[in-house]
Amino acid sequence: MTEYNSKQGLVSKSREELYMAFTDLSRFREMLPDDKKEMVSADYDHLSATVQNFTIGVRAAERLPYERIALANAEGTPFDFNVVLHFDDAGDPGKTCFSISVEADLNLVMKAMLGGRIKEGLDKIVDGVVDVSEGRIPEGMPEGMHI
Repeated sequence: MTEYNSKQGLVSKSREELYMAFTDLSRFREMLPDDKKEMVSADYDHLSATVQNFTIGVRAAERLPYERIALANAEGTPFDFNVVLHFDDAGDPGKTCFSISVEADLNLVMKAMLGGRIKEGLDKIVDGVVDVSEGRIPEGMPEGMHI
């Protein structure tokens, strides 16, 4: 498996608040722009998205309160992967060091197509979480979004 790691972002929320915001996978769908929501289905433990007739699904594999949430590929997803959301102590009770790590079993073609985009996407997610925690709405996110 190939590993990809996001940058770390300093989020202006406690570990408890941030962890709870990500515990329910159906909240991810709420964060999408309205025109993307129809491509995504989600409940507390599962999320799947279809883009250009390609469906990828995730399921909650582990929840370690206030430390990490591990996600894994759902049945029927064309390749194996694991995603871990890390909620690390920032030394300030009102802040959290947030990062994302991904391990993916990609073939050479998929690795060539997606490799650089995965890291870029992870960093963009971290930046978006930091922005929302500070009251800024990232481009393309619905108004009123909060953590």
